[in-house]
Amino acid sequence: MFTSFLQPIAVQGLWIKAQKLGLVLLTCLAILWGVALVVRAVRRAVDDGNDDVTSDAERRAETLGSVLTNAARVVVVAFFLLMTLQEFGVNIGPLVAGAGVAGVALGFGAQSLVKDVISGFFLLMENQFGVGDIVNVDDKHVGTVERMTLRITQLRDSEGRAHFVPNGSIVRVVVLSKDFARALVDVEVSYETDPDQVFEVLREAGRAVHEAHPTRALEPLEVKGIEILGASGYTVRTLTKTAPGAQWEVARELRRRILLAFRDARIEIPYPQRVVHHRGDPAVPLELADSGE
Repeated sequence: MFTSFLQPIAVQGLWIKAQKLGLVLLTCLAILWGVALVVRAVRRAVDDGNDDVTSDAERRAETLGSVLTNAARVVVVAFFLLMTLQEFGVNIGPLVAGAGVAGVALGFGAQSLVKDVISGFFLLMENQFGVGDIVNVDDKHVGTVERMTLRITQLRDSEGRAHFVPNGSIVRVVVLSKDFARALVDVEVSYETDPDQVFEVLREAGRAVHEAHPTRALEPLEVKGIEILGASGYTVRTLTKTAPGAQWEVARELRRRILLAFRDARIEIPYPQRVVHHRGDPAVPLELADSGE
């Protein structure tokens, strides 16, 4: 009789605990949902409507959104676990105090981890780079930033390989897509070609690229002049202001149009040559032979 009396009470107690855990779970989901709404609202606020060009504000919003989402997930999981233990009668006071002591011990033992977190915090605060930027980290890792947390930065290189770089190990970062970029194209032509003609053909090719892709090639091509006097010809350097991260695409399109324009204008791109001296017979004149002989 007494046992049968206690069973409904035990079931009722479990039902109350289940209700409390369900309320905790709903609270956690509400926190995650609220963070997701904030991140989405920030992204919409900075969206300029141009999918071809990612502005600095859009990259910063993407970076902060990624960090906030990851931090919210960690906090929610820790909160749910602690509340679950408390509902099942576990005193979480000593556990929290022990976690604080363990955190201090880990701070001394895992200095590299603390260094990564602190470095990641200042990377975000100073807005050195963000998700979507193309960066060169210490001349070792070059790629597009796919994800940033307080501990690591994930890059994706041109071959599709993912690089996970601890923030504490980052010493020098070169951002290749900050505000704008420049497409550098060097063109070598033979000495027999008139430089003024070459400059005009290059400018015309640059104007064509700018008119065809105004959102990528922001300005027409600028001819800087003759850069190198080589063994077979001279090299002309050109620069074109482009949208962030579009310099390689614009440079490839420029080379294609320049090649076609040179064919139409009959401008020759030189091939390697060498002079062969025959010392055995002084009567034999100098012979000019190409590199294939």
